[in-house]
Amino acid sequence: MTISDQRTDRQLWADAAQRDGDAFAALFRRHARAVYNHCFRLTGSWSVAEDAVSVTFLTAWRRRDEVRLARESALPWLLAVATNVSQHQQRSARRRLALVGRLSADPPTIDHADDVAARLDDERRMREVLEVVRGLPNAEREALALCLWSGVSYADAAEALGLAESSVRARVSRARARLAAHFPQPDLSLGGDR
Repeated sequence: MTISDQRTDRQLWADAAQRDGDAFAALFRRHARAVYNHCFRLTGSWSVAEDAVSVTFLTAWRRRDEVRLARESALPWLLAVATNVSQHQQRSARRRLALVGRLSADPPTIDHADDVAARLDDERRMREVLEVVRGLPNAEREALALCLWSGVSYADAAEALGLAESSVRARVSRARARLAAHFPQPDLSLGGDR
């Protein structure tokens, strides 16, 4: 044993309170197995017991300045903290299970792979449409973009473009006819709304 291992728990605790990490490590080595077994007996789960031990010693480290050991051994205090931690974990687990039980079944979620594939397909189709749309006269492109893609009324588009409503309708009609030659069933509503 090293000299630091021969110190009493009270001495180690006092040294740990002075930020001596080695003293706290000695306390951990001395009592971790007993705390672990205690937590296992309380929870019935080795993995939950591991978590409880971690929280117990984290609590001990955080409170080392304010806690004074009533006995020579730190184990009773550590076991009391471990008991509280284990009980808190069990209450939290019961609340989570109760909450899950109260939740109605959610509808199945869309697989992200399907969403990504759909987005890529939309982008590919949009590139095809845009390639043809770029070949339209500028006036028809503007009317198409405002009325079909953005949902602006013919009257509002006419006001925005400084034209008569009949001119906007004619431009949209011509644009549709030109696109129909390239796309037998055009989906001109493509615009990335997801």
